[in-house]
Amino acid sequence: MDDEQLLEVDPQGHGLRLDVWLARRLAGLSRARIQGLIAQGRILLDGAETRAAARLRAGQRVRVGLPAPAPARPEPEDIPLTILYEDSHLLVLDKPAGLVVHPGAGTRRGTLVNALLHHVRDLSGVGGELRPGIVHRLDRGTSGLLVVAKDDETHRHLSRQFAGRTVEKVYEAIVLGVPRARRAVIDLPIGRDPRQRKRMAVRVPRARAARSTYEVLETLDGAARLRVRIHTGRTHQIRVHLASVGHPVAGDATYGGRRSARSRRAASREALERFGRPALHSSLLAFDHPATGTRQRFESPLPEDMRGLLEALRVHD
Repeated sequence: MDDEQLLEVDPQGHGLRLDVWLARRLAGLSRARIQGLIAQGRILLDGAETRAAARLRAGQRVRVGLPAPAPARPEPEDIPLTILYEDSHLLVLDKPAGLVVHPGAGTRRGTLVNALLHHVRDLSGVGGELRPGIVHRLDRGTSGLLVVAKDDETHRHLSRQFAGRTVEKVYEAIVLGVPRARRAVIDLPIGRDPRQRKRMAVRVPRARAARSTYEVLETLDGAARLRVRIHTGRTHQIRVHLASVGHPVAGDATYGGRRSARSRRAASREALERFGRPALHSSLLAFDHPATGTRQRFESPLPEDMRGLLEALRVHD
C-alpha cells in the first residue's frame, strides 16, 4: 500500500518548480526520484496529475503517494526453462504463458527472474535487483521469445538496439472479428489510462508515439489470425492497438477480448469463451549479437493452446 502525504505549498514555494520544491520538503528523495513519481502519476497537484516543471502557487495542495518498499532480492528457484540458445553473453528462451517475467507487487516467487537466478550464475545487474538480465519483457499471459543478458555490456548493447528500433519483433495473435484490410498500419500514441491506472490507452495525456503493423494470415469463424510487427515497445502495445481498431486479442479480459464473438457456430463461441489468456505469441525475434555483430534470428511455433483455438475456429468445407 502506498504511503500518502498531503502537503500545502508555503509562501516560500510560490513560483518554484514542483520537483524543486518537493526535493527541499521531502528528505531522502532525490529530484530524479521525485520526477519519476510525477511521471507515474503518484504525485498530484490540487488533485490532478501534473508535470515536474509545473510552477507552484502558495496554498496549492500536493498529494504524494510513495510506493510500498520493494520486496527483498529474489531467491533462485528450480523452475524449468525452454532455452533455445545460450552462450557466455546471453540466452534466448521461449516463455510459456502464465509465467511472470520479474517479481512485483503480489508476485515474489515463481517468476522468470527466480528461474534465471537458479540457471545462470551471474546475470547482468543493469536492470536492478528485481530485474537482473531482463532487457525486455512479455506480459504474463503472452508466450514466446525473450532475450536475456548475462553481463552488463551485453545488456547495454541490447538495450540500445531496442531503443534504436533495430530489433525485429513479430507476434501472432488471434483477434475477435475479421479486419477489412488485409494489411494495415496502426500509428496511435499510447499512454496510461488516467481513469484506470493499470490500463493503457490511445490518445491520452502524455501518450508516447507507438506504431504497429499487421497482416491477416487466416480468416476464422468470427475471428482472425494476424501477424503483428511492433516498431516501438510500449506497454501492452499490441493489445491496446488492436483493441483500438475494434479487434481485441481473443481472451484479453483487460482490453475487450472476452466479449461475445460474432461466430456462426456455437462451438467457436465456446472455444473463445474458454480461452483463458490473451491469444498472443512472440514468434520471431532478431537482433545483432553484442559480441560478434552477427545477426541472430529466432523463431517459436505457436503453443499448443493457440493451435487448439485455431483448429476450433477454422471453418472446414
